[in-house]
Amino acid sequence: MKINRLPIPLLFSIGLLSVLALSLVIFYFFMNPPMGDLSLMAIFLGTTAAISGLVGLISHRLGWFYRSPSLQISLISSYALASLLTIFNVWVTARLMFASPHDLQLAAVLLVFASGIAMLLGYFLSVGITGRIDALKTAAEHLAKGELATRAKIEGRDEVAALAASFNHMAEQIQQADTQKRELDALRHELVAWATHDLQTPLAAIRVQIEALADGMIDDPKTTQRYLRTTQRQVNELSMLIDDLFQVAQLDAGGMVIQPATCSLTDLISDTLESFTALAEENKVTLKGTVTHEVDPTLLDSPRIGRVLNNLIGNAIRHTPPGGSVHISAWRESAQVIIKVSDTGEGIHKEDLAHVFERFYRSEKSRNRNLGGAGLGLAIAKGIINAHGGNITVESEPELGTTFIIKLPS
Repeated sequence: MKINRLPIPLLFSIGLLSVLALSLVIFYFFMNPPMGDLSLMAIFLGTTAAISGLVGLISHRLGWFYRSPSLQISLISSYALASLLTIFNVWVTARLMFASPHDLQLAAVLLVFASGIAMLLGYFLSVGITGRIDALKTAAEHLAKGELATRAKIEGRDEVAALAASFNHMAEQIQQADTQKRELDALRHELVAWATHDLQTPLAAIRVQIEALADGMIDDPKTTQRYLRTTQRQVNELSMLIDDLFQVAQLDAGGMVIQPATCSLTDLISDTLESFTALAEENKVTLKGTVTHEVDPTLLDSPRIGRVLNNLIGNAIRHTPPGGSVHISAWRESAQVIIKVSDTGEGIHKEDLAHVFERFYRSEKSRNRNLGGAGLGLAIAKGIINAHGGNITVESEPELGTTFIIKLPS
């Protein structure tokens, strides 16, 4: 059992007995008294110690010092009580030892002087403690007023310094939580604004085209087919956006559940490349892939990883100029499967690189869907990879291309 876990009255009693025993041992070794004198001294000291202990226990029981208006007054009062008890112990003991009246008076004067010095020294030392506590109190008041950058000055290595360090840690956590809350509120506002924009734009176009067809304004069969194809494409875009929003909601709720199964990563990459062949040819971009034979079989959620690959390759083709190339490669490295998607496109600026995985973030600010989607694809890709226990990173230089690297546990 640790000493600081013992009850305070028990600790006080143990201290009194220890002081009494030590005093008698010192008296015996230095004075070498007869046993009768030693017994008398033990009785005298024991009596005064018992009276002092009783006064101390009563003070603690009644909580006198806890009712003090300030810690400084409490400390000075404790010094004063200790000094009075010291005077009492020495004076009573000296009187019982039959000291002369002159010696008693001289001892009383010296005790009063020593007690005054002790109280003055106690006051001087208490200023250092109470001053630091007042500074900590002031910092807490500023923090309560919303000044979250407030920090307490840490002085010394005692409990007050430890309290100041704990206060600073708490203030830092509160400030971080406030920053995160502000960012989340801003993100919610942006979510509403951006989702509204990305939903309204295709809906408005679909409504105009359908109204034109329904009112019989279009007689040309070719124009009718073009309107229908455009409407179909915009409906697909809406479906993809709604699906992206659903995936983001799942990520926020922690509901992204993967269903890993043994599959062929080679086939998955091959199918993905085949699905983008027409788009790559249309954009005059070379599309190729390389997969080492030791990759298969791999344990993963094939549909979700396929969605990640679709997003990365689609982005790469969209941001690679004619004559460029997009390359996807995969290999096994130790206990991981590495997938790399590289392009020779326009690259990502340094100020945008740290934000590419943030939802709704797009370096192109006009929200033109011809230049990019809703800004959810990479955020969803990161969520899917994290759900697999892996991670995804990006490396890029403007005008030199971009590389996304996926690491999955094998």
